[in-house]
Amino acid sequence: MTVPTEKDVPLVAPAPRGLLGEVRLLREVPRLAVSAPRLLLAPRGRSRVVVLPGFTSSDRSTAPLRWYLGRLGHDVHGWGLGTNDGDVEALLPRVIDVVRGHRDAAGRPVHLVGWSLGGVLAREVAREEPALVAQVITYGTPVVGGPKYTVAAASYGPEAVERIAAEADRRNAVPIEVPVTALYSRQDRVVAWAACIDPHSQTTDHVEVFSSHAGMGIDPDVWTHVATRLPRA
Repeated sequence: MTVPTEKDVPLVAPAPRGLLGEVRLLREVPRLAVSAPRLLLAPRGRSRVVVLPGFTSSDRSTAPLRWYLGRLGHDVHGWGLGTNDGDVEALLPRVIDVVRGHRDAAGRPVHLVGWSLGGVLAREVAREEPALVAQVITYGTPVVGGPKYTVAAASYGPEAVERIAAEADRRNAVPIEVPVTALYSRQDRVVAWAACIDPHSQTTDHVEVFSSHAGMGIDPDVWTHVATRLPRA
């Protein structure tokens, strides 16, 4: 699939006023209900899956997706670390320990699914400890610039944003060895969609969906893409 790169689309953080577009979340609930028959026909599987929440979110935010994947037969878990406070440097060793525990319990590499900043953590676990991870699936995850091209940039402050962006560039110079699927949406008003495109890896599979950022957790197309990329039973 051919996708635009950051050379084709200017990278700018979404304007705060654009958050009004996130009311699209309200449309996802009826779409999910209407899509239920199709969703339940997705391939079944038995993978060990860990789902990582986004910035300022906890396992509650990923509960609907985890419930759905569990209905399909997968062994699905939250990250169990409370609220994601956005400190990737501090969180990464803890997430690696969580993933290592699931790998040891399952006896095989696990599948990581990450929403927004949770996807950043999933990617970095795979980059640092590829033997623990079978694949990574992200949705609404900034690959370029860290928080720089998100509405959360102001929460970090200018100096921290530039430091994190430089660290992201440094990390991206080391390829991720496991398969990565990156779901992105042009309707995202929290993370610039172009920042979700991985210009560093030719093996990343980019898939466009049509959801708000907040709605991705209950978007039937996001659920379908996640389910169909996990191994079948």
